[in-house]
Amino acid sequence: MRIMGLDVGEKRIGVAVSDPLGYTAQGISVIKRENTDELKKIVNDYNIERIIVGLPKNMDGSIGEQGKKVLAFIEDLKREIDLPILTWDERLTTKEAEGVLLRADLSRAKRKKVIDKLAAALILQNYLDSHRR
Repeated sequence: MRIMGLDVGEKRIGVAVSDPLGYTAQGISVIKRENTDELKKIVNDYNIERIIVGLPKNMDGSIGEQGKKVLAFIEDLKREIDLPILTWDERLTTKEAEGVLLRADLSRAKRKKVIDKLAAALILQNYLDSHRR
């Protein structure tokens, strides 16, 4: 079963997909937030059966302003794509992605191009790891 992971930001969405067996996540693209047609194409091209969306939470576990925006995005997405859509706590995922890219010594411009895709891959990989145990 292939699963898609999303890191939803204000302007862009990082997209990752799992391998067919659900062991590893690979970041595949960054798309504009309003481009749900591109998400539908990825769902069809990869035979996606489930979508995991990173839900930003405050450190105390509450849902802040950005989390509410992501939940609204999910409701819109459910009207466009008829698949199970689950949320995954993404606290500190973008920071983790930034650290990985800094350790790889990428320039700021290169980091900006790939951070959303890497964050989506981390969200999805965390989900996959937790469900394999």
